[in-house]
Amino acid sequence: MWDQRYSSETYVYGTEPNDFLASMADRLPKGRALCLAEGEGRNAVFLAGLGYRVTAVDSSAVGLDKARRLAALRGVEIETVVSDLDHFLIEPGQWDLIVSIFAHVPPALRTRLHARAVAGLAPGGAFVLEAYTPKQLSYGTGGPPVVELMMDLDSLENELAGLDFQHAVEIVRPVHEGPGHTGEGAVVQILAYKP
Repeated sequence: MWDQRYSSETYVYGTEPNDFLASMADRLPKGRALCLAEGEGRNAVFLAGLGYRVTAVDSSAVGLDKARRLAALRGVEIETVVSDLDHFLIEPGQWDLIVSIFAHVPPALRTRLHARAVAGLAPGGAFVLEAYTPKQLSYGTGGPPVVELMMDLDSLENELAGLDFQHAVEIVRPVHEGPGHTGEGAVVQILAYKP
């Protein structure tokens, strides 16, 4: 599905970073960054431009090919790994930053993935997430078509237990990220740190 979605020359979610991630950039520790479900690479390339050593993981080889092209165009380097998130090993205590932007996966996988992300952060490391909430279904401006793949703040606070939450909100905001996300969107945003 994702290889097909990313097969056009157009960047489905644009080439600029997610607004929330960009707005948090000055609050994030430098070092190694892991971008989950990174698709065509916009966030990974942005972070590489800020000096991070970035690994971008996605199940779509087509998307990650475009990520590497975008990185070359911007004069930065990123590492890409084609992997299903359920099978990708997040090394414990190794990451200064883990980014999950619209990484909508089934609830059981999400619970496992978030537990591994918490364990994967080094002390002082940051976790940044933006995702659609169930309210997004009434907007129809992007995101998965079923409630089960959406996220809410209560669930995320449980799944990310052990982190110190600095920003945790559910809001409606304009999301304009390529043709894939266009219009008002109901989102949840997290910035949290590993003690």
